[in-house]
Amino acid sequence: MPEEDLETGDLKEQIDQRLEEHEHHHGHGHGHAHAEHKPAPPPNWTRYLSLSTAIIAVFAAVASLESGARSNEAILEKSEAMLNQSRASDQWAYFQAKGLKATLSEGEAAIVADTKPEVSAKLAADGQRYRKETEEIQKAARELEDKVKENNERSEQMMEHHHHFAIAVTLLQVAIALSAIAALTRRRPLWYLGMAVGIGGLIMFGFGFV
Repeated sequence: MPEEDLETGDLKEQIDQRLEEHEHHHGHGHGHAHAEHKPAPPPNWTRYLSLSTAIIAVFAAVASLESGARSNEAILEKSEAMLNQSRASDQWAYFQAKGLKATLSEGEAAIVADTKPEVSAKLAADGQRYRKETEEIQKAARELEDKVKENNERSEQMMEHHHHFAIAVTLLQVAIALSAIAALTRRRPLWYLGMAVGIGGLIMFGFGFV
């Protein structure tokens, strides 16, 4: 799963920690040689970097939850489809058995119609009853098959949403990783690249709800 590759919360903490360590190291590295000079403050854009990374981390966490939820729903729908398919198969087998009984009863009724009219009438009635039961069984089997189709369609929809959220999680985590590198190296273009990737992740996040 993409959400298992990187921990967004840890990456956010690493960004803040790297900024603090860099500032601390910078201050101590020049403190002995130039005690009269104060450590240079971090660029103003790093504040926005930290804020944007925190926002992206929130969306990544939500996308991860939604991805897992959609995946679980898809599995449940697929399981329900398999169960209904099994039930439908049982109904069709029952339908065939009843149809065979109806055919045998009607055939026997025709054979003994001249010699045993009372028996023939009973067999004919049984045949009609079996035919009626086969219609009800057939209707139930078709309803179950319709449910199978609905379950499969819902499962496919849930999996599609899952894939969108999974891609969103991946892109958002890449954006956080790029922001972490930008914070460490103080390279603003890397932050811009991370934000561009993050925007792509947000777009996929939106598609996950469509």
